[in-house]
Amino acid sequence: MAPQELQNFIGGQWTDTSYDKRAELVDPSTGEVFATAPVSSETEVEAAVQSAAAAFGGWRDATPSERSLALIRIADAIEARADEFVKAESQNTGKPVALTASEEIPPMVDQIRFFAGAARMLQGLSAGEYMTGFTSMIRREPIGVCAAVTPWNYPMMMGVWKWAPALAAGNTARPPTISSGSTWSWAARRR
Repeated sequence: MAPQELQNFIGGQWTDTSYDKRAELVDPSTGEVFATAPVSSETEVEAAVQSAAAAFGGWRDATPSERSLALIRIADAIEARADEFVKAESQNTGKPVALTASEEIPPMVDQIRFFAGAARMLQGLSAGEYMTGFTSMIRREPIGVCAAVTPWNYPMMMGVWKWAPALAAGNTARPPTISSGSTWSWAARRR
């Protein structure tokens, strides 16, 4: 069977903008190449950042209820397609399917739902006298585009730990791309 050819998802569409190189994704449990993925260049990274930056204003201004609902819908969609995610994660990491199904997908979905709830509780000020003569105040507000590198051992779950709180807080996120040490991409699909 020929390896799947994966693509990046940038600006709301699957894209092959300027890929000069592709990385082979090897199932560690079999040693077989199961897919190839674009090695994103500065062009793709910049396009992803610009897309996330363009979405930031609207997402920043979304109500806590809207952010919460969006995260709940993401969790529901992942749960509905759990078998596909289990297969992809198992191939990518070499972990047994049963282990991935029981120890990664349910906690991952639960964590997204946790941050959906947290999205409703990000308001409020904290103040304290941390230095003599000064009052420090903490104001929670979105800061912009967030990016993350996910590790090789739990790439989906650790990705959730990064993008779900960022989205809950009103930030936008650039999906992880293929890099050394991480072969899983949130923005990949079969061509």
